[in-house]
Amino acid sequence: MVAVVSDQAERRKNATDVWEGDSREILQAFPDDVKQNLGFQLWQLQQGEKPGDHRPLPSIGTGVFELRDQDERAWYRVVYLSRINNVIYVLHCFEKKGREMSRRDFETVRRRLKTIKSRLAEEKKHEKRA
Repeated sequence: MVAVVSDQAERRKNATDVWEGDSREILQAFPDDVKQNLGFQLWQLQQGEKPGDHRPLPSIGTGVFELRDQDERAWYRVVYLSRINNVIYVLHCFEKKGREMSRRDFETVRRRLKTIKSRLAEEKKHEKRA
């Protein structure tokens, strides 16, 4: 008996992460427990699974979500653009003390999202020419 795996199911697994700006360095500076928890949630995304603690950020853009964790000192966030062409774009990582995202972090995410959308549109344009 031969198992048939659909192309779509195969593509759902093992997505690649693309880290924008200094996102990876910021995440690596988080406390070890937080790093481990957020890293596991990113791994879940790569596997096509739903991460434990995430929520959409429609005020930033369609398909933008945040992964969340906290410790006694702060709240930690990883903001990402959901899978496009089997790639998860990590837009920004930051910590916060209050409930709201700072204006600076909000603008960083918006700017990086705009850059990715431009890059994807340019790639699509080149694909049509080829």
